[in-house]
Amino acid sequence: MANPQVKLVALQTFLDDFPHITCVTPSSPNYTSLRHIFASDKEAIPLAIVRPKSAADVSLLIKFAVSNSIRITVRTGGHNLSGLCFAQDALTIDMRDIAYVDIAADKETVRIGGGIIQLDLALALDKEGLATPMGTCVTVGHVGWATYGGYGPFSSHWGLGVDQIVGAKIVNASGNVVEADERLLRGLRGGGGLFGVVVELTIKVYRIRTVLTGALLLESQNLATTFKEFSVGYQDLSDKGLPSELLLQPCVMSLPQGRVIVINFMWSSEDMVAGRRWLAKVEALVPIAINTVTVTTIPDLMNASVSGAPESAYGVTCTHSLKKITSEVAAVIGDNFSGMGDDCLFTLHELRGVSASANKDSVFATREPHFMLEILGYSTTAENRDASAAWAEKTWREVGQTDPSNVLPGTYISLDHSASKPVSMPFSRHYGPYHEELRALKREFDPEDVFALAVPILSNYT
Repeated sequence: MANPQVKLVALQTFLDDFPHITCVTPSSPNYTSLRHIFASDKEAIPLAIVRPKSAADVSLLIKFAVSNSIRITVRTGGHNLSGLCFAQDALTIDMRDIAYVDIAADKETVRIGGGIIQLDLALALDKEGLATPMGTCVTVGHVGWATYGGYGPFSSHWGLGVDQIVGAKIVNASGNVVEADERLLRGLRGGGGLFGVVVELTIKVYRIRTVLTGALLLESQNLATTFKEFSVGYQDLSDKGLPSELLLQPCVMSLPQGRVIVINFMWSSEDMVAGRRWLAKVEALVPIAINTVTVTTIPDLMNASVSGAPESAYGVTCTHSLKKITSEVAAVIGDNFSGMGDDCLFTLHELRGVSASANKDSVFATREPHFMLEILGYSTTAENRDASAAWAEKTWREVGQTDPSNVLPGTYISLDHSASKPVSMPFSRHYGPYHEELRALKREFDPEDVFALAVPILSNYT
């Protein structure tokens, strides 16, 4: 059945027996809204988009797709920065209708559906005075974010997203719903959807009702100079020891008043006296023009963070992981601020604290303390796409030419746009010493490569 139209007819006939499973085709009136994702560059037209309501539905769909030689992609939120939830003529399984949150009686863990987005998870946990590590983008699918690593404002205190996973259910290559054993769990923690469709995760949660958080907009006449001054000051502060509850995320972006440096401040403890003491230390590093730091809830933080953010964009993402933001690195980064487009963004994520501890239970490899650079060469218009991408790639290239002893060999797969392209790239770039183990697990659990289009796309690596 090589003809896509023949496959589509077969799919629609099959789904006649399961009318509760939404099926949208490119000719459907609601196709455009359900096809919408963040990555505007992704032009692939799927065979159809299906929205299962349960793990049993996913099982039916996988068995049908395999028996009819239909390729499969999976959407958990739609924020994959390369748009890999869609592929030409593939069946997209959109998990967003499987979005339950089931909190354990002891309030130590929670079971979540494979399509829960982060804001909905934050809201459900907040009602019970709970939280779990997550990012601040409201529409990101939590399962995709967590299973590939999961940097965020709570990582130094509670760990990365991947470190919270204590259990999982997947629909495997045979279409069976299975509980992941310890070996499969280890591969899933970092390998994501490589082995099947994750229909449920069990993750750790923590008791907290409010945090001290907000933005510090730096006063600056020269962004490059200010960025270097902040980097030097922060390194001095860090060398003296930082509490795990504190995490800072510097960002360079365009606001109505122009290009600015913003430091996102997070104190993930209800000891507000200590939090304000550390806030004062951060404020003393460089002059502050605007300070929005306040006591708030995590859902309110997320809603505030989304204000003004584009719903979609053209362009590329680039990343490096560096041991330190040295004076050399800060100068290179600062020199590139002048070439940023209005929709571009530069930010840093620091991995330290419990996240930097060796973890034999996952294949997430980059565990030594580091700064992960998020270089977003974006434009909300197609016309400015190439210029924005060129800025990101130039910044990435020049940072990579700094002191090689400071540049870690591994990069974060979720932000490395080269991972979505068929290039000769070693698998160790994303999985370090675990790359052979991950390939072996793939051969064992998905020998026919049913999930060939799942990240990491193994055919893109040497």
